[in-house]
Amino acid sequence: MRIILVRHGEPDYEKDCLTDNGRVQAAAVAERLEPEGIEAIYTSPMGRAVETATALAKRIGVTELTRLPWMRELSWGGKDGMPVYAEGHPWDCANRMIQLGEDVLSPDWQENPLFRHNRVVEEAARTSAGTDAWMEMLGYVREGAYYRCTRTEEAQHTVALFCHGGSSSAMLARLLNLTFPYVCATLHMPFTGVTIIRLGRTPGQLVMPIVELASDSAHLGHSQEE
Repeated sequence: MRIILVRHGEPDYEKDCLTDNGRVQAAAVAERLEPEGIEAIYTSPMGRAVETATALAKRIGVTELTRLPWMRELSWGGKDGMPVYAEGHPWDCANRMIQLGEDVLSPDWQENPLFRHNRVVEEAARTSAGTDAWMEMLGYVREGAYYRCTRTEEAQHTVALFCHGGSSSAMLARLLNLTFPYVCATLHMPFTGVTIIRLGRTPGQLVMPIVELASDSAHLGHSQEE
């Protein structure tokens, strides 16, 4: 199984759609992904992700997009109006942990003062839970730190998932047994950046997701990269 994660194109956040440049980026990543043998397309329900996914769907003849509500972009900020560092922006908080010499790989990162009162903690947990449920639907059941392949045949399947910087960071943290702050701090995700995760396909095998490619945006050329 190959899972291709794609961040949406350049957005108009206020209107939740793509800019003209974002549509150019969506067309470029659709062309880039055409040879990948994608069988199904999943997307966050947010407009900028759906519009980016639609460009690929039209190009490869996929007639249906499956929306995953739990992959919508994360929200952040203080719980109950409580003030938090950098308005709770998780990338700023993760970078602040590094500046302070704190461990972004700590399993107790949720209790760090920079995150403790930030609603992004609950948002990331929502994405993690949704990730495991989706993986089970794809034929991979979570067991401890790994996934058990429950598929009955060894054919390779490839799916694409169009989403966001925050929700994809939370998903990758879950799949790869990393922390959310660590992924935020170490993995830059440009618009229409492509990340590919591969899992073993032997029925019954316990597997660890493998990173084939991370945040590739070569299809844009340097002048278009975020």
